[in-house]
Amino acid sequence: MIKKLFQQMIISQIVSSMAVTLCLLVDSIMIGRFLGVDSMAAYGLANPVLLIFAAFGALLSSGIQVVCSKAMGNGDEESIHKYYTISIIVAIVFSLIGVALVLIFINPLCEMLGAEPGTEVFRLTKDYLKGFVFGAPAFIAAQMLVPYLQMAGQRLRLVLAVLCMTIADVALDLLNVYVFKQEMFGMGLASTISYYIAVGIGVIYFLSKKCIYKFQRALFSFKSLGEIAAGGVPTVINQISLVLLVFSVNKVMMKTGGNLAVAAYSIVSTIANLGYCVGTGVSEVSLMLASIYHTEEDGHSLRDIFKAQTFYSIILGGATTALLMIFANPLVRLFLDTNPDAESMAIWGLRVFSLCLIPSTLNAAFKKYYQAIGRIKFSETISIAQNFLFPAIIVILFGNLFGENAVWWFYLIGETLALTYITIMVMLISKKRFFSLDSFICLPYDFGSKPEDTIEFAIYDKAGINAASSAASVFCAQKGLTRRKCMYTGLCIEEMGNNIIEHGFEGNGKNRIDIRLVKKNDSMLIRIRDNCKDFDPVKYMKMNQEQIGDPGSHIGIRMTLKMVKNVQYVNSLGLNNLSLEI
Repeated sequence: MIKKLFQQMIISQIVSSMAVTLCLLVDSIMIGRFLGVDSMAAYGLANPVLLIFAAFGALLSSGIQVVCSKAMGNGDEESIHKYYTISIIVAIVFSLIGVALVLIFINPLCEMLGAEPGTEVFRLTKDYLKGFVFGAPAFIAAQMLVPYLQMAGQRLRLVLAVLCMTIADVALDLLNVYVFKQEMFGMGLASTISYYIAVGIGVIYFLSKKCIYKFQRALFSFKSLGEIAAGGVPTVINQISLVLLVFSVNKVMMKTGGNLAVAAYSIVSTIANLGYCVGTGVSEVSLMLASIYHTEEDGHSLRDIFKAQTFYSIILGGATTALLMIFANPLVRLFLDTNPDAESMAIWGLRVFSLCLIPSTLNAAFKKYYQAIGRIKFSETISIAQNFLFPAIIVILFGNLFGENAVWWFYLIGETLALTYITIMVMLISKKRFFSLDSFICLPYDFGSKPEDTIEFAIYDKAGINAASSAASVFCAQKGLTRRKCMYTGLCIEEMGNNIIEHGFEGNGKNRIDIRLVKKNDSMLIRIRDNCKDFDPVKYMKMNQEQIGDPGSHIGIRMTLKMVKNVQYVNSLGLNNLSLEI
């Protein structure tokens, strides 16, 4: 089910990761074509501020994925509601503070970014920030809603939100250019309105009865806020590294090539952000799935996740490289076709950038995977090495020695050095001299249950349920469990499995049940996962116990719940997850 789940999630996650990027891309195109080189330079100088807001949104988004995925792996529904509540409160508070600070200190901020006071670029930078900053709450919320909607299985809603946001931004930018003529302020304001449209589409789900999350203000705690922050720290380090890198490149480009070089870099970095969405999509799926299965101590599934992320990183990264190589000219001309010098510089830079996408996507996926399995420090050092240390060294060295056209190689050389760093560290951590899947997976030798204490089944029909029930009873007997526990294990699988098939299967051949048994001490843990419609047997029985007068009604579920010591249910990623302890 892992590979199929990865396939189902990856496209919507890539599209969702474009939620932040697309408005900036549209603004960049419109600014370049209609407002000129100075406006494009101003947009590039404003980018670090946008990235700071993006860093906070990424902190929440990544932290939410880590803590909620672990809670889902444990079947802890109350913690999911708690994290949901905390993230909403913190996002509102931070975004309002951020808006106020930018507006109050906008003049020194623009000067710090590299815009010289009294110049046209200074005025344009200031105007764009004024228009954009009012969208900061939606800018942050757009990132934060992505993991919640993904975990709830609302993938089509994510795609719809991004599509509507993009259409709105194009329409509003054109209205600004031809009707309102508010220059850079209007461009920033167009993005603001577009983000609120996207968030509005997402919020509809959270206000519906189908929403699996509950806002409960009483659940707020600073301890849980710390858990979210800790889960998002590697992503924040990643974003801060990017801010420093963009700032460094802007400085070097301004020094070596002036406004033209900064404008060219602004174009390339905007298209690059779109290309990076492939790596973001793969890595975020990996983070979410690996966090769940690591909590479940399911080493076999973690291996499948690592294989899937590596495969899709190479395939999708390679495909994106080819597309950017082929369409470099028309892509750059979308932004700027009136200045041949800036245009040729940007085309060269974009083609050099495209070469880095395979190593970049691999680095992003590895980084999130290691974060998910608890190797936080390793993940953080990868972020610093990939997004600042190695590329900044190349930028400064090549820029000063060879000029602005050589600076672009920081993309490829920086990502290649980061991948080399990962490989060396993996060899040191795993204490293995040769490349192997197990060395890169980086799990302790004694991680999780022993293979001989675990058995798994993939079931598609009632015959499969009967076979799994019989095999599970035999497995329990081989592990030395009592006759009663052996019988209970087989009955639980039979009753719950047949119930899922009878009431959940749609008859189109796409439904599946995954069952995993793990012996722990004197207990048998049963995890039943299916991709059918939502159904919580515990909640169902609580809701209907007073209405059911016939003791024979729902006898299968009743019997199962009486046989087990503990039962937990959670719906995540569009899957039912039921954990039973015999």
